[in-house]
Amino acid sequence: MSVTHTGSLPQVPAPQSDGVAGTGSIPTVDLDPKRVRTLLGVLIVSAFVVILNETVLSVALPDLMEDLQIPATTAQWLTAGFMLTMAVVIPTTGFLLERLPHRVVFMTALSLFTAGTALAAAASSFPLLMAGRVVQASGTALLLPLLMTTVLTVVPAERRGSVMGLISVVISVAPAIGPTISGIILGALSWRWLFLIMLPIAVLALVVGALLMPSMGTPRKVKLDLVSVVLSVLGFGGLLMGLSGFGSHGGETADSGGGIPPVPALIVGVIALAVFVWRQLRLQREDRALLDLRPFTQRTFTISLGLMIVSFSTLFGVVILLPLYMQNVLGHSTLTTGLTMLPGGLIMGFLAPFVGRLYDRHGAKVLVIPGTIVLSLAMWTFSTVGENTPLWLIVAAHVVMSSGLALLITPLMTSALGSLPQSLYSHGSALLNTLQQVSGAAGSALFITLMSLGAASAASGGATATAAQAQGIHIAFLVAAGISVVAIVVSFLVPKRAEGSSARRPVH
Repeated sequence: MSVTHTGSLPQVPAPQSDGVAGTGSIPTVDLDPKRVRTLLGVLIVSAFVVILNETVLSVALPDLMEDLQIPATTAQWLTAGFMLTMAVVIPTTGFLLERLPHRVVFMTALSLFTAGTALAAAASSFPLLMAGRVVQASGTALLLPLLMTTVLTVVPAERRGSVMGLISVVISVAPAIGPTISGIILGALSWRWLFLIMLPIAVLALVVGALLMPSMGTPRKVKLDLVSVVLSVLGFGGLLMGLSGFGSHGGETADSGGGIPPVPALIVGVIALAVFVWRQLRLQREDRALLDLRPFTQRTFTISLGLMIVSFSTLFGVVILLPLYMQNVLGHSTLTTGLTMLPGGLIMGFLAPFVGRLYDRHGAKVLVIPGTIVLSLAMWTFSTVGENTPLWLIVAAHVVMSSGLALLITPLMTSALGSLPQSLYSHGSALLNTLQQVSGAAGSALFITLMSLGAASAASGGATATAAQAQGIHIAFLVAAGISVVAIVVSFLVPKRAEGSSARRPVH
């Protein structure tokens, strides 16, 4: 088929048969270009606001501990619980996007997020604040796969890289600058304003999006497999709870301050996840899987997703480790810490649209290989930090790391999803977003655990508390640098362009 462009948004044809069960007739979507731009703008801004909440409380934890009279092991669940909820809810989004019109999913997502934000802002106790965070995360979990599925439906293949570049700003820059925004707000206002400022933005996005979102998707009467839902909750929830537990307990295998011990949670999660995968492989033969795993049969999807896992593990690991290093070792304030991480977040947002356009012209490989090399350079620089490292070197290394991630995330995300047939868009988006959450928890847990083990070893040798923590952080970054070398090798396996049906069947 040839590509023709007449100035209006191209229609999306019903997919041809790929030999994939569940390939249905996807209705054409013919929208005015201005409406499409406004719709995508609302979705991207909404996603930015909701994802920002994932890390915005990281700097506020000391204030929350004092105001709500809770220990650190309890307060950290305000962030870990957000990630846990997303990891549990996202696997169901593939089913929901098939079962419900996209407009209904959007309104549900923003309504949940708005309600959760209002509850968190008004919370007078930890249980109420935690409930607000869970409701917020539920809306966030629905919105991200919806955003990606909408882009794949209304944007022609030759322009997806540019749009995905904007989405990469959402999923990578928002968590990176969350601590910065939090530090600035907390410098003048209380922690409640972290939610109050977002509330009118969420309400406005809900109203405008409800007016613009078309009724895309053909709802199918797919039965919900409740056994898969339970296994998904136990599997992804247990895995993320275990990984987060290792991070919060500093690598200890027993709980030291209340809550669920990480090792049992991790064991339950791994076993439940194995059974979940087995059940999905059986159910997808009848097109009844809660989370269809056939995207993994596409080589491009699997390789790209693997590199994305490394990228997000690095991003979230640095987001949690760098503030600890700057405050506990170098003695800087929370505001200085937040501002130090700001240039990296800004450069990632600045580069993302250009990277998207380069992907549209040249494909993924020419961006991914340099991206992994730049990321590795940053990790090796971080591995040299100590008690007297100058602030400019930290800022420079963070900017280099952010530049490498900017070269990676957009091409990998676009290449992974673009390799799939349309019938698997929603499930591919759900897999990608779920594993992003798991990889973020894994990166945080790995960095914190290595730091704690290294610090304990140094302390036993007679080092001071500050020197011991500096040594632990050095070891954590050294291991991350080693992993980045493996990523360079894998990057050479990324195809130049997506090889899936969406790449072969241009939109006309």
